[in-house]
Amino acid sequence: MTNLSRSPFTDEIEQEEPPREFSMPHFTSFKEDEDLERHLKHYQSAMILYRNNDALMCKIFATTLQEYSSYRSIKKKSDYLFDVKKNPNESLRDYVRRFKADKARIVGCSDSIASAAFQKGLPVDHPLFGKSIMKEDLTLADSFTLAEKHALWDEACQCTFKDLKKYSTSPP
Repeated sequence: MTNLSRSPFTDEIEQEEPPREFSMPHFTSFKEDEDLERHLKHYQSAMILYRNNDALMCKIFATTLQEYSSYRSIKKKSDYLFDVKKNPNESLRDYVRRFKADKARIVGCSDSIASAAFQKGLPVDHPLFGKSIMKEDLTLADSFTLAEKHALWDEACQCTFKDLKKYSTSPP
């Protein structure tokens, strides 16, 4: 929580006071669906008298982004994927779908890291875990293909088990 209240600026910028004659121009806060380039040009033209005061330019510009910062999502890094685990009651197909969605939100995530994280997210007692450990040079695409085959197998077994259970409990 202490990091939330800390200023993003260096102490030098933070301690800089605005000039006495400074009057805050009116700015519309930037929204994430707007053109950032246009917002920046508007800001620079409104602050033209103070363009040589870097500290003031930084401080004031940050106030125009308040609305933007409340809407933007926190960017996740590749190591986040190592926290994605298959839940005990989750189907393999749903785990794959959720993992793919989480990976898609991470910019620059390599397939080798994602593949290792996908494997780590499987329960150790799941047959797919053993197969993925034993295969060398298993790409992420290969892991997903193998997972799809296992998902089909799991679903077929569940259907067969349900059918057997249904017929075994009904009287002849």
